[in-house]
Parts: sequence; structure tokens; C-alpha cells
Amino acid sequence: MLLAVVFVVAPRSWMQDIHALVDIGEMPDAPIVWYLARSVSAFYAVMGGLFWVVSYDVSHYHSVLWYLGWTTTLFGAALCVIDVQAAMPLAWTVTEGPFVTLFGIVMLYLVSRSKHAPARTSASHPLT
Repeated sequence: MLLAVVFVVAPRSWMQDIHALVDIGEMPDAPIVWYLARSVSAFYAVMGGLFWVVSYDVSHYHSVLWYLGWTTTLFGAALCVIDVQAAMPLAWTVTEGPFVTLFGIVMLYLVSRSKHAPARTSASHPLT
């Protein structure tokens, strides 16, 4: 998710080319489209940063990781419904939502297995 930061500042031509490449036609040239493309990319990058930070101290952030695991799983399920309703291409529909859902489930599994992991020292934390 951190890699989405590229599309906060990427040239419009890159996004237009990718839009055409995934077979969803020509990207509309409207302010709301560019706002959503860049703001959602920024949001994904922020969320990626959050996942990265909490991964450094699983014991300390255990409840946050549970929350992220459950919300990621539910978000993936919502994406499945949204993709079908939006008539996204089949390749998009069978990868995006299911992948996000699987990521959330794997995260929940790993968090459940690390419940008693020892806390890391502050020297190993990325923000200290």
C-alpha cells in the first residue's frame, strides 16, 4: 500500500495509460476523477505506513492489528460487491476484493499466533 504514494504525484498520462491497460476504457478527464485517484492513493499510502509501523511491535499494537485485520477482511468483501456492481472487468473483480480479503484473513491468523510474542525494545521501533 505504501507504493500508492507514487500516484499521489504521478503524471496524469501514467494513470491514463494504466486505466487503458486494465481494459476499463478511457479515463474521464474531470476534476473529481483526479481528486479521487490522488486522494485514494494518498489514503492507501497512509494506511500502508500504519501497517508498517504497527508491525514493529506486534505485542504492543495487538488490538490495533486485530482491528486492521478485521476491517481489511470486511473491506475486501465490500470491494467484491462494489466491483460487481460497478461492472469492473472480470480480472479486476476476481483479484482485488479476494486478495484484500485474503490479506485480512492471513493478518488475523498471524496476529492470533503472535498474541504472546515478547515486546520489542524501543530501539527496534521505526519511529524512535
